[in-house]
Amino acid sequence: MAVAPAANYDYLIKLLLIGDSGVGKSCLLLRFSDGSFNTSFITTIGIDFKIRTIELDGKRLKLQIWDTAGQERFRTITTAYYRGAMGILLVYDVTDESSFNNIRNWIRNIEQHASDNVNKVLIANKADMDESLRVVPTSKGQALADEYGIKFFETSAKTNMNVEEVFISIAQDIRKRLDETGSKPQYFNIINKNFTNLSSYENNSIVCNLKRSALIRQPSPLKLLNNHLAVKVLISILAYY
Repeated sequence: MAVAPAANYDYLIKLLLIGDSGVGKSCLLLRFSDGSFNTSFITTIGIDFKIRTIELDGKRLKLQIWDTAGQERFRTITTAYYRGAMGILLVYDVTDESSFNNIRNWIRNIEQHASDNVNKVLIANKADMDESLRVVPTSKGQALADEYGIKFFETSAKTNMNVEEVFISIAQDIRKRLDETGSKPQYFNIINKNFTNLSSYENNSIVCNLKRSALIRQPSPLKLLNNHLAVKVLISILAYY
């Protein structure tokens, strides 16, 4: 009988990025995973993920980081991933007060769908923006984080401000919890969804470092697909894959 090769990591940690559309979740993920930043991105359709392995205290931590769509129409897809998440990063845009106010709604989603012991962190993104554009002061973000007993970071995917720190921090906290409880990672369920109304997803794009009211729109690659074509998304990530 063939023996499966040993994993090249000591911990598998699954993280989830959630928050309103356009707050910069994809930009934060790209900055952390690839060390890069682009001024424009196509809006996440459903869910995407990247992997990065880091080393802490002589242990290798493999981070599976899932980037979710913020739009309401994808909510049934994205909430299916809450249960398997070990850590959730809640992101808002400091230049968009509604994205900050909606953090409470996102936390309610976590309470409804995620594990009780999931680690959480609050992220105020686009902190590099001019102060004249900022509508959510640091004190409000810190107060909200304190209310829920979670860590708070201000970040900028554009300048790389605190991006490394926030992911490392939540990974350390999860590793500590796993060591203390002896918990084992769980699998993400297989998600199989068909999207048929592609026309409604056209012309959706975000600019990572601009205020939401100044978003630049670019055609989505989905325009290349026939509107009657079903796009099947099958994601299967196993804990020891």
